Amino acid sequence: MHLQPAMTDTAAPIMANPVISDHSDAKRAPTINDKSATSAPSSDLDSTTGSSTNVSGKEDEELPPRKIKGVVWVLVVMAILSSLFFFSLDNTIVAVVQPKIIQQFNALDKLPWLVVAYTLGSVSMVSFWGRLYGLFDAKILYIVCVFLFQAGSALCGAAPNMNVLIVGRTLCGCGGAGMYIGVLSLISAFTTKRERPMYIGMTGLVWGLGTALGPIIGGAFTSSNAGWRWAFYINLVIGGLGAPVYLFLLPSSKPRPNDSSKELWKTLDWVGVVLSIGAFLTGTMAIGFGGVIYPWGSGQVISLFVLSGLFFIAFGLQQSFAWFTTPEQRLFPVQFVLDKDLCILFASIGSGTALIFLPIYFLPLYFQYLHGCNALAAGVKLVPFIVTMIVFVFINGGVMSKTGIYWPWYTVGAALALIGNALLYTIDVDTSDSTIYGFTTLAGIGTGCFVQASFAVAQSMVKPSQVAWATGFITLGQLSAGTISMSISNSLFLNKATDSIMSLLPGFTKDEVMAGISGYGNFFSSIPASKVEAVNEALLKALSQVYILAMVAASLVFVLSLFLKKQKLVFDPAVGGGA
Repeated sequence: MHLQPAMTDTAAPIMANPVISDHSDAKRAPTINDKSATSAPSSDLDSTTGSSTNVSGKEDEELPPRKIKGVVWVLVVMAILSSLFFFSLDNTIVAVVQPKIIQQFNALDKLPWLVVAYTLGSVSMVSFWGRLYGLFDAKILYIVCVFLFQAGSALCGAAPNMNVLIVGRTLCGCGGAGMYIGVLSLISAFTTKRERPMYIGMTGLVWGLGTALGPIIGGAFTSSNAGWRWAFYINLVIGGLGAPVYLFLLPSSKPRPNDSSKELWKTLDWVGVVLSIGAFLTGTMAIGFGGVIYPWGSGQVISLFVLSGLFFIAFGLQQSFAWFTTPEQRLFPVQFVLDKDLCILFASIGSGTALIFLPIYFLPLYFQYLHGCNALAAGVKLVPFIVTMIVFVFINGGVMSKTGIYWPWYTVGAALALIGNALLYTIDVDTSDSTIYGFTTLAGIGTGCFVQASFAVAQSMVKPSQVAWATGFITLGQLSAGTISMSISNSLFLNKATDSIMSLLPGFTKDEVMAGISGYGNFFSSIPASKVEAVNEALLKALSQVYILAMVAASLVFVLSLFLKKQKLVFDPAVGGGA
């Protein structure tokens, strides 16, 4: 048995999606919410009632085609997508290199922090960054976030001890979250509504590649003379190549060009920022540590959950009543909670995130534990899942841009994802690779049908002035689901496997067994030959629990999709950007 770690990095979001940055409300066609409207028209979300209607092509008629074209446009897109690629790569690359890190620094007790630090940095900052991108120049903010991400990567690569590495991972998470939202903002700022779904497909392609290649690249670095530090240094190389484009070719995109920076900083909801960061910090630590470093019922975990709950209650009250801020300037779009369709999109993208992360993290463990593959070979076996998912993400974006029809993608995709994950739940120790490829292909097709769509649909349901909020709202569902699903599934797997193996091998302590499952030490090499088959079955049953969570996620999307409004997203065919 060739064991690798079950602990994984749960932070980052999957499948980036562009943010529409229509910063020209004054030029927008009249809507049903405008007193001056004289005809029926648009798809704006009423900020009071939360109701939404269909999308009007008139809105896009008022938007000029993008001014960046040709070679400059290609360079800009390639440069900013490269940062998206390495942010997604960082999500999965650590899962493979962390055994070497722990062994070098002799710090198994700090393993959860290596995982949680990235999550803390990204999840807690997403609302803050989202609000800033709605106020300040997206180019400047994006460059700042790239610098933070690169600084964190440099700190991780050169870390002399585990504490410095944890700080570096936190910095990467903070900068990466802002860089992620920046990519969405910049791409959408320079595309029209007509061409936007195609770029959604492009970002999905890049994100899927980065996520899938993480274990492969990490395994390659770990096995080579370069060592694990190059898993972080590689970000600096690509970032350096893209720097001239960021600085000299990337245009500015100012949501409020007539306001000074001082005035804009005053509008920020600082109380909301502090409360939201506190809520997500404590909640993320509770989920990340529960069942792994502390029992779920321990005082530490309960205290973190209680603190998180209090922060969320205070944040909810402060946002609802606009204390210390105004309804227009508050951090969280409270009105979106009253909109059924936006809430469905929020839940759907969260479930889709879980349906991607779970196979990507746990299928390689199956191949390593039960088929004896090394980390690199196990990562390669994910290719059928990743390729089919990416292809259908791209198909979804292209077809939606042509037809404007979105709701069947959720229903059909969720059904296929449910069937695929149900079949994965049935695999045993002797299931052939080709059979598993068939199951993962079905799951990949289903997930790809809808996982990317929520951003484009949500953006089309709101006013241009509310797009930044809508994007932050959907992104929050994405990041939160990734953290929660991976933390729960990892805890289920570790606890189930540990308890089962301890019953088979009573002479070992829980810490010894859990360390062995996580890929450290020589615990499993001492298993008697007569117990190997039973231990394999215990590991298989523990891994199977993960697909129960995946089936629940797919079922949720399927049921919710039945309640989506049956409307078309209307795009004006006369408006386009051109390459």
